[in-house]
Amino acid sequence: MGKDRLEAFSDGVLAIIITIMVLELRAPHDTDLAALRPLLPVLLSYVLSFVFLGIYWNNHHHMLNCTRRVTGAILWANLHLLFWLSLVPFVTAWMGEHPLVSTPTAFYGVVLLMAGIAYLVLQRQILRSEGPQSFLAAALGRDLKGKLSPLLCALAIAAAFVHPGIAYVLYLLVALMWLIPDRRIERALAQAEPGHGGGSGAA
Repeated sequence: MGKDRLEAFSDGVLAIIITIMVLELRAPHDTDLAALRPLLPVLLSYVLSFVFLGIYWNNHHHMLNCTRRVTGAILWANLHLLFWLSLVPFVTAWMGEHPLVSTPTAFYGVVLLMAGIAYLVLQRQILRSEGPQSFLAAALGRDLKGKLSPLLCALAIAAAFVHPGIAYVLYLLVALMWLIPDRRIERALAQAEPGHGGGSGAA
């Protein structure tokens, strides 16, 4: 099975998720800057979630760029990931409306943790389909960032019940960790192009 429909469907779902999030933002009735102050937690929650969704979209794109065929297991693993990402607008709005409250902050982390696990499951299914000598396997290596991210989210969930501010810092740390350009897959693909002497020619 080709991957074009999987990519198109995933892109569409992510676009809808971002649209839902931005529609949750309500313009203030007043016209001065002070009117934005009560909305600041909501805006910051939106920005953080937008960054996370952007990270997932970028990594998902690069991972599928290394995928030659899509199996049934990959389809279900991708739907599993999209399910958890579809909950991001809900937890974003909840955390934004109740800043520095333990339960909404922890629930935000639960969704991030489950999305991270779902992404690793999808990655594992693609690696199983592509084989140990694939571009993706070569590019990922030990994938320390991929394994560290769920751990930090789990720590943030626990920290939310100590002080939500600690959880916010950990969420931000995960986002910043992935904002650092990660060109492993691009390098693996470049090395496999003609003239680089490697790879088996997968797209």
